[in-house]
Amino acid sequence: MEEALLRTHRLTKHFPVKKGTIAKTSYVHAVDDVSLHVNKGETLAIVGESGSGKSTLGLMCLKLIRPTSGEIYLNAIEISKMAERNFKKLRRRMGIVFQDPSASLNPRMTIKQTLTRPLALHGMKNQDEIDSRITEMLERVGLGREHSERYPHELSGGQQQRVAIARAIILNPELVILDEPTSSLDVSVQAQILNLLFRLQKEFHLTYLFISHDLVMVRHVSDRIAVMYLGQIVEVADTDELFDNTIHPYTAALLSAVPIPRPRTGEVDRLIVSGEPPSPIDPPKGCRFHPRCMFAVERCRTEEPELRVTADNHIVACHRAGEIDVSGYTKELWKVIEAA
Repeated sequence: MEEALLRTHRLTKHFPVKKGTIAKTSYVHAVDDVSLHVNKGETLAIVGESGSGKSTLGLMCLKLIRPTSGEIYLNAIEISKMAERNFKKLRRRMGIVFQDPSASLNPRMTIKQTLTRPLALHGMKNQDEIDSRITEMLERVGLGREHSERYPHELSGGQQQRVAIARAIILNPELVILDEPTSSLDVSVQAQILNLLFRLQKEFHLTYLFISHDLVMVRHVSDRIAVMYLGQIVEVADTDELFDNTIHPYTAALLSAVPIPRPRTGEVDRLIVSGEPPSPIDPPKGCRFHPRCMFAVERCRTEEPELRVTADNHIVACHRAGEIDVSGYTKELWKVIEAA
């Protein structure tokens, strides 16, 4: 934990939902009691189904969404309750790349104006220095000075995302949140953007919180993986350990759902879960995964499991960890995927 750049403690976000003028206000449990850390220089991937709370967690870490409760520490400095005027000096240490570059870039601003804004907000006033910094950043992400006077609609999706990456790192941050940065791009461009991101990580000594649903990609780019289900962390481990020794049934179901490229004849045994995730407004008692889990017992329905450490710093929230073996569902499948 001494090397942790970012740490959250029991971080929670509930969004109020009110129907009608008289109805009682309910709450969407977007993130519930999440504690994790991101070490300096590493890539921690957050994976899970849509609606599991991945993006909300990332936005809270940047204070773009205020948490309902809990704490966030950046370099051991508690920032979740810090006033914005005091947090401004720390904000330059953090950046974000959003999923859809066309939506995250202002269509009325040129690329130069977009990249000038963070520099100006953080005190750079010399125009020559600003122009030099913008040119350097554009070149670092594979663009040229000629792109600076263009508007976002004049660029391709891959070029727009390169601009978004340049904006995220232009202040030399320590931490960058990558919120599914390639999912809206063509397959032919995704590899280019990933290679760029991890080249920049080495050059600028960046730490990444990588939010994704693409488990094939995550396996190749992350150092550790945290699995979220219905607002909670259910499993955390080093990448190889998570794939080789899967413990939580939900993680096994996620890994089992990955399609096989160029499938051959014969079926691979998979762990299939039925039904839709429960409503985050009224999450189930006990383990939140128990309504869809084939291994659930009575204790799973009444008692919420706590995260506990097993061997090799493998963390899991499952009452039956050690009793059931779900890794067999994933090992054979991933051997086939890796060989394809």
